Amino acid sequence: MERAGIGFEREAAIPINYRGEVIPLGFRADIVVMDTVILEIKAVPTTLAAHEAQILTYLRMSDIRIRLLLNFHAPRLAVGLKRFVV
Repeated sequence: MERAGIGFEREAAIPINYRGEVIPLGFRADIVVMDTVILEIKAVPTTLAAHEAQILTYLRMSDIRIRLLLNFHAPRLAVGLKRFVV
């Protein structure tokens, strides 16, 4: 992404808004791309329901509406990629 000139941030602190209260460090996203997409990186034999629940929780708590779960342990990227949108 850096070579392509795409703006991104690693281990980005994402604030959350809970009942009108802003918590500055709600969670850390693996990678945030141009403040519009969160990439969650895994390298596991198979993604679990807990991984998806984590992503859905983060989606509900942040202003970023698109999240990608990338599992680099999958045999092909198409198999290890899941998209979540709220």
